[in-house]
Amino acid sequence: MRIHFVFFLLLLISNLAAQEIQLKELGRYTDGREEALEIVSYDASSKSLFITNGATDSIDIINISKSAKPKLVGHLDVLSYGSTANSVVVLGNGYVAAAVEAKNPQANGKVVFYSTKGKYIKALEVGAMPDMITVSPDKTKIVIANEGEPNDAYTINPKGSISIIDISKGISNISQADVTTLNFANAPEKIFGSIRQPNVAFQYDLEPEYVAINPMSTIAAVTCQESNVIVFVDLNQKKIIKYAGLGFKPFTNLDASDKDDKSNIRSFPVYGAYQPDAIASYNTNEKTYYATANEGESVEYKGYNSETRIRKLKLDEAIFPNAKSLQKKSNLGRLKTFKPDVIGDSDGDGDVDRIYSYGARSFSIWNDEGQLVFDSGDDFEKYIAQFHPQIFNWNEGNIKKKDSRSDDKGPEPEAITVGQVGKSIYAFIGLERQGGIMIYNITNPNAAYFVDYQHSLDETGTTMKDLSPEGIIFIPKKKNHLNKNLVIVANEYSGTATIYKVKRSFLHWLF
Repeated sequence: MRIHFVFFLLLLISNLAAQEIQLKELGRYTDGREEALEIVSYDASSKSLFITNGATDSIDIINISKSAKPKLVGHLDVLSYGSTANSVVVLGNGYVAAAVEAKNPQANGKVVFYSTKGKYIKALEVGAMPDMITVSPDKTKIVIANEGEPNDAYTINPKGSISIIDISKGISNISQADVTTLNFANAPEKIFGSIRQPNVAFQYDLEPEYVAINPMSTIAAVTCQESNVIVFVDLNQKKIIKYAGLGFKPFTNLDASDKDDKSNIRSFPVYGAYQPDAIASYNTNEKTYYATANEGESVEYKGYNSETRIRKLKLDEAIFPNAKSLQKKSNLGRLKTFKPDVIGDSDGDGDVDRIYSYGARSFSIWNDEGQLVFDSGDDFEKYIAQFHPQIFNWNEGNIKKKDSRSDDKGPEPEAITVGQVGKSIYAFIGLERQGGIMIYNITNPNAAYFVDYQHSLDETGTTMKDLSPEGIIFIPKKKNHLNKNLVIVANEYSGTATIYKVKRSFLHWLF
């Protein structure tokens, strides 16, 4: 009897330790329109969320004073200042700022300031196609990633840039003179571990996507997704200090075919370009690290397309003697890859010497020099295959499209945020097409580990309420009206915004 009790106790402790933390749903706001809700920010004073709405080209104000019953209470008008809001951030002290794209997307956009009650304050010009906006932890600077995408014909390609707005004097006192916009005119033409489109100078090819600012408010790390680069910016000196090419990941395992309607994770001679979308920063052991969601992205316009499939490549016969087998649809043939004039033909003889794919199907941790510290490997695909095979690599909640993303970017990690719970630091990674949030303990960046997968599958295990997490934020309990550690997710495809509290296990409370 005593042996059985000890065994049960050990099993219970093991299970509790493995759970560590979980997300418990508190409430959900539903717009319901496809591609409606994307980027979310939180204002403690008004107990409201500000969420970009792609369906209405506005910013919704959602009151969550009662988290179980979120309520739409207003909008921020952006159409008077451009075409759409790509991003939004609450600045504190009653202000919010939006990154607004110009009606001509290749023209310079604006950062538009409002009160949290919805009153327009002022607008300042930044670079072309401002895509992401954030505020420094000390609330003295705003940083904007101006993507500068070309037009669809690929005939007009504005320079990508990074804008810094000094708001230390207060929002009412800032002017255009407080805006500094950095371009990439001095970027080296060769950045090791980067991706270049042919015949395009780097100052046009680098297209900033997402920004993270270190906890000291001194350095911004900016992802340039298509180019596979992180740009580091000194915010005090207002200058670029480093271009870090991220290199390529040898895939030990992946499912590369969408033609068998099942998970089929195998080893192939493929390298993944990390190409992160979202990035988040954190400090641990007095060092700064950056966590990235490695989504991957092709350059795809009517005038130019970097994308092809491996079955269409001419593989070097000496390197790939089994090329005919590799290029079958059931193996690598369907996997999307780069055209050889972008990457793959290392000796310039017209055939492909190394096979690449878009994205790394993972999240990574990088040090403050842009060097890889940790990568989650094939965890995401293996976990879904083992525990949710019925929705493995499915597309936007359609059960008939199981496995349909295997030839593309797999689970497609896109959104990421980090937060401290107790003495531990966690990463919350949103899987765009797959749906759901992967949770990792990243306290020790060299030995991060999986904690949980949060999803909104119903009892049948085939339908999700929340699909395509696009924006995700962590709000410490001391900085929100509920006095709980919160994770809030804006889901683009389902048009939902979900509020979670972080629930700690019994053992996690003890340590």
